[in-house]
Amino acid sequence: MRGLLPVVCLLTACAPAEPPAPERSAPRPALVHEVASAPAQVRHRFIGRVEAMQTVDLSFEVPGPLATLNVREGERVAAGTLVAALDPVTYELAVRQARAQLELARLDLERKRQLLSSSGTSRAVVDEAATVFELREVALAQAAEALDDTRIVAPFDAYIAQRHTDPGKNVGAGEPILRLLDLRALKIVASVREDLLATVDAARVQAQYAEFAFLPDRSFSLTYLENRGEADPVAQTYEIGFSLPYPDDVNLLPGMTASVIVELGAPPGAAPEIPLSALIADADRTRGFFVWRLAPGSDRVERRPIKIGPLAGPTVPVLDGLAPGDRIVTAGAAHLADGMQVRPLSAP
Repeated sequence: MRGLLPVVCLLTACAPAEPPAPERSAPRPALVHEVASAPAQVRHRFIGRVEAMQTVDLSFEVPGPLATLNVREGERVAAGTLVAALDPVTYELAVRQARAQLELARLDLERKRQLLSSSGTSRAVVDEAATVFELREVALAQAAEALDDTRIVAPFDAYIAQRHTDPGKNVGAGEPILRLLDLRALKIVASVREDLLATVDAARVQAQYAEFAFLPDRSFSLTYLENRGEADPVAQTYEIGFSLPYPDDVNLLPGMTASVIVELGAPPGAAPEIPLSALIADADRTRGFFVWRLAPGSDRVERRPIKIGPLAGPTVPVLDGLAPGDRIVTAGAAHLADGMQVRPLSAP
């Protein structure tokens, strides 16, 4: 019996051990996105600034001492209201002088015409007197116009934006006196990306309106007005102007900031879009792209080659390979393999 014990021990030691039970790997967490149908409407939001539809710097066409400037900045004036005037004395005297010279020229012309009828003078003398009379008429008209130019009236219902001088000062011809804004309608200017300006036509525009941060419950309908023909050299954006009828119950002024919202219908053949982070370069096979799609009814992933369209910011359109309702991995894809089980996480 003692001799059998070492043999039994030896056989026991040499017998193959039972293999351990395979460890079941835990599902890998992954951020999952569900592919949605192509949107029927696309909304773009731009930062805009309020401008006056028309801005006019008023000035006198003749020089002189400023006698009247009876408007203040921030005041509204009606069309035809006198807003500034020069001392008119010098120009009134010029009109009187021109009128007297015209009367002398008229009397001289009549006297020489009478002499011509009795052969007391020549036709040339009469023609010269007629020319002098016409020149005196022109001089009187110029003097009267200069007198009119000593007064400035508002050309439209205006908002006084700025006063450039004060009464009592001598001002020159063409020197700015007042800046007037036409606020019967406002213009809102926004910078738009070049790709939108190039690809969007008027038929796709469903709505365009403005919102203001200090009026959270209101929106203001806009009408397209114009766009600048050259891009900003730095931002490569184009300025587009929209018109806004002036609201009677809100004091909107140039320089304020607005949000311009443009709602567009989806272009023909619009494709669903997925996050750019879901794309994986398929260098080994097609040199295209693929995504990890969760198999229908399962949390196991499978490689899914896709065909994509032009990049659109943080998303990319999928032209082929995915359908609405498919679930794809958008984060953690680098650690996945075919058939691997994941634990789906929703986007924060």
